[in-house]
Amino acid sequence: MKFTFRNLMALGASALVLSGLSLVLIPRTYSVLDGAPRRDVRFWDLPTGSHIAYVHLAHTADHALTPVLYVHGGPGGAVRAEHISALQPLAKLGHDLYFYDQIGSGQSGRLREVSDYSVARHCADLRAVIEQIGAAKVILIGHSWGAVLVANYLQTYADDRVEKVVFEVPGPILPINEALKDQPSDPQLGLVSPAFSNAQANSAASNARVACVKAAAMHFGFKWASDQEMDSYMDLWNQSLSRSTVCNADTKLPEYAGAGYYAHIMTIRSFRNVQNKREALLNVKVPVLVLKAQCDNQPWGYAAEYLSLFSNSALGIVEQAGHNMALEQPRLYVERISAFLADQNEIEP
Repeated sequence: MKFTFRNLMALGASALVLSGLSLVLIPRTYSVLDGAPRRDVRFWDLPTGSHIAYVHLAHTADHALTPVLYVHGGPGGAVRAEHISALQPLAKLGHDLYFYDQIGSGQSGRLREVSDYSVARHCADLRAVIEQIGAAKVILIGHSWGAVLVANYLQTYADDRVEKVVFEVPGPILPINEALKDQPSDPQLGLVSPAFSNAQANSAASNARVACVKAAAMHFGFKWASDQEMDSYMDLWNQSLSRSTVCNADTKLPEYAGAGYYAHIMTIRSFRNVQNKREALLNVKVPVLVLKAQCDNQPWGYAAEYLSLFSNSALGIVEQAGHNMALEQPRLYVERISAFLADQNEIEP
C-alpha cells in the first residue's frame, strides 16, 4: 500500500509538472480577427534594411500643399482604418497623406533579431521614410507612441525637413520623467479619466507562456515563439486595451489586427538606452499642436512637457473623446488639425 501511495504521488507530481510545461512550451492560438491585407498598400525597402508597408492618398485639390505623414501608436501598433478615414478630408485641402506601418507591425516586415527593434531603429526608419516621400518638407502627425517617436526624431535630426508637427495624445518624452505621471491638470481644461484602465487590460491578457516568451526575448534576445503566434496574442491584448481608449463606454470598438509583439516589447526595452536630449527640443522652432483628448488615458504631465519644451506650441482639446479620437470624434479631430495646418502664422507660446 505504501509503495502504491508513493507511486501515485510521483505520478501526480509528474502530471503537474507536465501540465505546467505544456502551458509554457506548447504554442498557443488566440481567437482574434484574421485581418485581410490592405489592397491599396505599397512598399518601401529602406536603406536601414526595413521593409515598410504604406498607404498613400493623393490630394484632390487644384493645388498641392505640404504632404502629411502619420506616425501611428504602439510600439507595435499599426495604421488603423479609422485614422485614414478621419484624416482623408486633408487630401481635399491639398495635402498628400502617407500612413506607414512601422517595422515589426502591420504589413511591414518582421526582424529576425528581436534585439534590433529599438527607438533608434524606428527613428532612422522615420528619417528614411521622409526621404522616400521626397518633398522639401513634411507635416508630421504622431499618435501616442508615434508622438514619442517624432519627438525623438526632432532630438536626433535637424528640423529642416519638418514644416509643422501635431503631437496627438502624446506619450512621454524619453527618457521618461516618472514625476510627470502624477502632475494634475488645470480643472478648467475639463479632463477626466476613462472608465477602463490599461492596467485592467494588462492583467486580463497575461499568461505563463507569454511571460516566458517575453523574458527570453528581453534577457537573451531569443525568439521563443513565432511572430504569428505572438502578434495574434497582441491583437487579443489590444482588443482589451482598446476599452481604455474611448470616452463613451458604449462606443462600438472595431476589431484590430496587425500588431507586432516583439516590436512592442523590445522597443519599450530600448527606452532605457535613450539619452536625455531635451535641451535640443528647446531649439525646435516649427509650429507644434499638442492635441489632447478629454478622456485620454495618458497622464496630463506628458502633454504638459511637450508644451513647455516646444516654444512655438499650443494646446488643443478634443471634447468627448478618449485616446482614439479618430474613432469617437472624427469630425472634431480633423477640424482641430485642419485649423492648425491652415494657420500661416506662427503659434504664440
